Amino acid sequence: MHDFPLYFELGWQHICDWQGYDHILFVTALCGVYLLADWRKVLILVTAFTIGHSLTLALSALNVLHINTSLIEFLIPVTIVITSFINITRKKRSPSTVKLTYALALFFGLIHGLGFSNYLKSLLGKSQNIVPQLFAFNIGLEFGQLLIVTVVLLLAFVMLNLMRIQRREWTLFLSSAIFGIALIMCIERYQLIHFR
Repeated sequence: MHDFPLYFELGWQHICDWQGYDHILFVTALCGVYLLADWRKVLILVTAFTIGHSLTLALSALNVLHINTSLIEFLIPVTIVITSFINITRKKRSPSTVKLTYALALFFGLIHGLGFSNYLKSLLGKSQNIVPQLFAFNIGLEFGQLLIVTVVLLLAFVMLNLMRIQRREWTLFLSSAIFGIALIMCIERYQLIHFR
């Protein structure tokens, strides 16, 4: 386990890297409609996403699952567009919509895990036993994800409590901005797939 600190650091740095901002956008869209008081719901939501991407990250890194990289790079912003669109159009949260959100987080986690897997494979090279590195990298990803969630929840607290912005207006602003950025990413990545 002497590689644990290295792979842990690589994991959190990878998800918090501004050059790979699609993951930051997704986590922001996922938890951007919640408040600090909703931390238990956010924890369940993040755990659902974690389970999904941990599964495909492991399967892909262990060469059990092989998916076209260009397709995954296109599907990642699609998940952001869908999540943002749901945030924009949903006015009230009922128990059934919360369960749907958890299910979508799990499913979208599967897609994002495949996105992380190519980066991890390039780090691992031809290592025989990758389980410790895979575990450390995944824990690092989760740590980075929790950093993003903390920043988003604190930002929501400032906007709603100190700036006195209405919760619905904050949700519309944040989700619309993310929707627009992700839609542009979808178009660009679709063109890359289409014209290859």
